[in-house]
Amino acid sequence: MNKKVSVSILVTTVIIAMTVTFSITMVVSMRLFDRTVASVKEKESMYSKIAEIDKYVRAYDFYGIDESTLNDTIASGYLLGTGDRYARYYTAAAYSELLDIQSGKIVGIGVEAVKDSVTGYAKVTRVYPGSPAADLGLEKGCYITAIDETDVKTVSSQEGIAARLRGESGTTVTIKWLTAALEEKNDTLTRRSYTAASIEYSLLNDRCGYLRISRFDDTTASELDYAIGQLTAAGAQSLVFDLRDNAGGVLDNAVECIDLICPESTIASIQYKNGSIEALGKSDEDTQITLPLVCLVNGNTASAAELFAYSLRALNGARLVGENTMGKGTVQSSPQRMSDGSAIVITVGRLLTCNGESFDGVGLTVDVERVLTADEQTMYYDYTADTDPQIQRALAVADNLTGNATVGSSENASSGASSEPEQDGEADASSAEQDGAASAADSQPEG
Repeated sequence: MNKKVSVSILVTTVIIAMTVTFSITMVVSMRLFDRTVASVKEKESMYSKIAEIDKYVRAYDFYGIDESTLNDTIASGYLLGTGDRYARYYTAAAYSELLDIQSGKIVGIGVEAVKDSVTGYAKVTRVYPGSPAADLGLEKGCYITAIDETDVKTVSSQEGIAARLRGESGTTVTIKWLTAALEEKNDTLTRRSYTAASIEYSLLNDRCGYLRISRFDDTTASELDYAIGQLTAAGAQSLVFDLRDNAGGVLDNAVECIDLICPESTIASIQYKNGSIEALGKSDEDTQITLPLVCLVNGNTASAAELFAYSLRALNGARLVGENTMGKGTVQSSPQRMSDGSAIVITVGRLLTCNGESFDGVGLTVDVERVLTADEQTMYYDYTADTDPQIQRALAVADNLTGNATVGSSENASSGASSEPEQDGEADASSAEQDGAASAADSQPEG
């Protein structure tokens, strides 16, 4: 009797379990079906609208349609419409150029230039060794006034200037330019590939290693390792990393650089849309740098560069000098190549620091504030390491950390012992000696 009851209970339990499983499966399937149908209807609506516009334009528009341009613009518009401000669409040519930049190889004439707000010309801020521009004799401080008969004053942006100077290897570009002595020249250059180092370094004051990191790309870690080795061998007692205007670059490459400097720790993590968190990289103790460190930053220091500065402060006790950073703390996908050779990049998560914090939207607050005045801003690209007031402030902080501070530099770095940033008034008072020297420096108008 008991045996029959047990069998009955077992059968009943199995039936109930099957019923519950079936019910759950049906509910999940119905919800999935509803979402799928809604998605299909939304896509049909989108395609229908584009087809409707296309039909009307092709029938009545006065101008002809460049199909390639149309397709690229539609793709770009789609990403713009997602609301993801960091999403990007790259044409096939732009994607190829991006890969070159990330590998440290660029095709062009070999200069970096900025749009001068006073003259409207393009002022050369850097000339890469071994480039066509270097062979021609262009130097920092020269002005490019025309590119292929196009007056640079009519080019609205710095990006537009750069696009005109770059191009396929073997093609030519004619430029009109002014030397530092304002001598006018007209030359034709043949574009070619050249190596664009991401780090410039030197030993300042015979004791402080100065490294300017312009971006993080495939060669940056090896460049950084070499530069630190050279500087320490030359007697550097501290290191100053200049990250001003560094918009980031490749996050994985920045993590490699952090690993060269920081002690053992998780460097960063990514938080996905569903809330899950994944570690992006870890550092070990093999290559830890124990010298006092300073990071010089400004409002254009962003993304991977912010992570670099944050990590050095959190893990190595580095001091941050300059101005608060941008606050771009999101992670973008690697470029996803499309079938026609184009590519897209979208935001896939939030960047978390070694402490699990996010600086997205808020940036990093500096330990020692040194904001450029309006007059100093106009001279920004004319400064050298010896006259740049922000570099001089960073060097003073570094000297304070190593015990090499003079009376003047000790006053300049007086707030370096505090975790609170200096106020503008205090900053101006404590750097009067160096600021005066910087203001007296002769220079051409910024470009």
